[in-house]
Amino acid sequence: MEPAELRREYTFAGLRRKDLNADPIEQFRNWFSEALEAQVLEPNAMTLATVDRAGQPSSRTVLLKDIAHRGFSFYTNYQSRKGRELEQNPKAALTIFWGALERQVCVRGTVEKLSREQSDAYFKSRPIGSRLGAWVSIQSEVIASREHLEKRLTEVTSQYGDDPPLPPYWGGYILVPITVEFWQGRPNRLHDRFLYTREEKGWKLERLSP
Repeated sequence: MEPAELRREYTFAGLRRKDLNADPIEQFRNWFSEALEAQVLEPNAMTLATVDRAGQPSSRTVLLKDIAHRGFSFYTNYQSRKGRELEQNPKAALTIFWGALERQVCVRGTVEKLSREQSDAYFKSRPIGSRLGAWVSIQSEVIASREHLEKRLTEVTSQYGDDPPLPPYWGGYILVPITVEFWQGRPNRLHDRFLYTREEKGWKLERLSP
């Protein structure tokens, strides 16, 4: 079967203005809770899109690690491609898709680094293998082989044991939203779309054409 032949009607649910919270962060929390209850695979997986100095976009999947009043947080290597691009241009976008619920959330905004204290607290909560891996990987750089990583892991494990510290080049970001769109799939591709736009005194909510 070719991609163009794939078809699916969205019939899970509808979305009405009266169903929505006045605050998009609270509305996201509601949908996230429902994704957890539905046991959606990787409910915190989200696509992060960034743009380099030349205007070339790139995207990848990262994991949402906190939903706060100010925005959406994730962690990474600051020297990675996404880290370098965010240093050059702190504007970014997130897309979270829960296929089982026929829902999508699209967020646009500006990105700021979290404090070293926040990053350190999260880093210490990670499994030991993930903490060691942060020291092993020079993320996004070319390497010669898989063996290179395994050798580095042996070296790092010997150096730090079971208590590796937070690397100086690793930490968190928070995306502070300027718009948040909630999308609910509907039959005949007449989807429900609602857009929150940040204003001086709160959020404006509008329905968008599908």
